[in-house]
Amino acid sequence: MTYRVVQWGTGNVGRHALAGVIAHPELELTGVWVSGPAKSGTDAGTLAGLDHPVGVTATTDADALLASRPDCVVYCSMTDNRLFEAVQDLQRILAAGINVVACAPVFFQYPYGVLPDELLKPVQEAAAQGNSSLWVNGIDPGFANDLLPLALAGTCLRIDQLRCLEIVDYASYDNRAVMFDIMGFGKPMDETPMLLQPGVLSLAWGGTVRQLAAGIGVTLDAVTQTYERVPAPESFDIATGHIAEGTAAALRFEVRGMVGDTPVTVLEHVTRLRPDLCPDWPQPADPEGSYRVEITGEPNYALDLVTSSRNGDHNYATVLATGLRIVNAIPAVVAAPAGIRTALDLPLITAPAHRPGR
Repeated sequence: MTYRVVQWGTGNVGRHALAGVIAHPELELTGVWVSGPAKSGTDAGTLAGLDHPVGVTATTDADALLASRPDCVVYCSMTDNRLFEAVQDLQRILAAGINVVACAPVFFQYPYGVLPDELLKPVQEAAAQGNSSLWVNGIDPGFANDLLPLALAGTCLRIDQLRCLEIVDYASYDNRAVMFDIMGFGKPMDETPMLLQPGVLSLAWGGTVRQLAAGIGVTLDAVTQTYERVPAPESFDIATGHIAEGTAAALRFEVRGMVGDTPVTVLEHVTRLRPDLCPDWPQPADPEGSYRVEITGEPNYALDLVTSSRNGDHNYATVLATGLRIVNAIPAVVAAPAGIRTALDLPLITAPAHRPGR
């Protein structure tokens, strides 16, 4: 079966997702939405970084794309600084009877117990109206903290704590808005960035710890968050700008799913802009970074995932993985019952056996 697909957004993740759609033998690219005139009219092959045209050009005309009634939209628009607009986008697409796979907003990975009704219900109602499905995933939140830990959990006699970590050097991450405005790197230590405002960490990753709890049959009493930041010992530059001495250069946070006073499911991030910062914090399995699953129980597990690519570094590889995680799920999401789907609902997602190389 062939699925007709529209790519929505061609930024950091979207361009990789677009290349994945073009290469997938079961998917037919029928349209590409872009946010402004600079990319409008450009062939999708160019936007995907390919060396050949594919005969589909980008447009800013969302109405026309939705009217073409594709089977699925791959939604990769920037959402971190436009959450309400992104939710409205999803409602509009779902209500039109079109399924959606998306890399964000991340709280839809597992929104139950996380989102207030005023955000959750309109999306549920739009999916019911259009008999369509929404699946949000990626690497983190995504397969590094749902697929991998739950696979290991299925081999345990007892689980006392399930902890997922991202331990990554972000110096080469190419998104200034995320790095400076949202995460607060390069900002004064007394300035609280968007990510660290009260409740934001639990909104972004609360679904992760709640989904893990649901996957291992645990009812949480609460979800809590904590963080610490460390300043740069001297000035240095990263891919997206300058980090002045004394401004934020390392961040560590935890979102904890609590049963009583005990953290049972935990999401931890250790984010450095230089590998020599905070040597006492958890260290990655590879100098550039790794994703780690730790299970304390019987048996105990420690699993490290290290990403790499012939076309770029670890940050390139993880962004690529985010895009392909959702693209490869399109057939399963189209076949799924209407509504918000989670990793607990879908079958195992795999890639086609042979994909033309990039």
